[in-house]
Amino acid sequence: MDDHSEAISTLRRRLGEAAGYLRIAENRDRLVQLEAETSRPDLWDDRARAQKITSELSAIRDDVDLYERLQGDLDDTAILAELAVEEGDEGAAAEVEALLGRLDRELDGLELRSLFAGEYDEYDAVCDINSGAGGTDAQDWAEMLLRMYTRWAADNGYGIEIDALTEGQEAGISSATFLVKGRYAFGRLQAERGVHRLVRISPFDANARRHTAFASLSVVPFFDRVTDEVEIDEKDLRIDTYRSSGAGGQHVNVTDSAVRITHLPTGLVVACQNERSQHQNKEKAMQLLAAKLADRQRRERAAEMEDLAGERRDVAWGSQIRSYVLHPYQQVKDLRTGLETADIEAVLDGDLDPLIESYLRWARGHPD
Repeated sequence: MDDHSEAISTLRRRLGEAAGYLRIAENRDRLVQLEAETSRPDLWDDRARAQKITSELSAIRDDVDLYERLQGDLDDTAILAELAVEEGDEGAAAEVEALLGRLDRELDGLELRSLFAGEYDEYDAVCDINSGAGGTDAQDWAEMLLRMYTRWAADNGYGIEIDALTEGQEAGISSATFLVKGRYAFGRLQAERGVHRLVRISPFDANARRHTAFASLSVVPFFDRVTDEVEIDEKDLRIDTYRSSGAGGQHVNVTDSAVRITHLPTGLVVACQNERSQHQNKEKAMQLLAAKLADRQRRERAAEMEDLAGERRDVAWGSQIRSYVLHPYQQVKDLRTGLETADIEAVLDGDLDPLIESYLRWARGHPD
């Protein structure tokens, strides 16, 4: 019968490391403070502050509860392993194997947290997809990417909100702005920012020739309040209203209430068309603008924060971070990490976690 003491010792070491990057000791103290804050009768007099406190409380409680559950499960497994050896119980030994496997997988997932060191990694993410070189194929490819990220978000328990969408001239989309809502959305999706290249037999070519198309994804952290990071002067804005139209289906609200805001000093443009009123669309567009302005300011004033929005490149040949080849063979290859997979259909259906994890581990060794 196998002795599992070494495996248990390794898991204890990994769990001890988790206590460090999850700041368990510090967060247990913080939990007491936050619980006292939430019990105050005047908590919701300041709604913004109350939301910040309750969000922090929820996140810290999740971390502490997860750590304590894993610690309890590991202790129980260690006891079961000792009994299995003492009594020669093959059934108990098999159960120990299964429990150790589950704990190993859970710690694999938890260890991703150690890769999130950025100030804004826990934030929601504002994402923009834009079609690039490749004409109609590029616009179709942009729509495929939107589907891919929508499925990834759903599979990982994230909310997704499509705020603006512009349809392509013949097919697909020219651009889309969407918000991915959930803890570590920005930290994870920063792995995806850049130019994505597709090679396939074009469904839009009557001669069935192979075409290459490009689309880009940009990602910045989202702030709940416009004033969290930047001050925006209304005199610097041009605000246009229009009737939303496009291939958004349920994603957009087809009314006269869509809002486009141009920040005149920088030329940044944002739009929102999925809310129920012009006022709500303007409010959300202002939040999107604040996120992009904050990112711009961080990059200007601090070189070490430059990677928040990713390197700006032409959306064309030679600038891609990842290639998706459907013909003459099937392969997805990340050109930064070298990770490859032949299961391109799974990736296009949202199975991005191996690619994201590989990038996060690679980026730790390439901080520049």
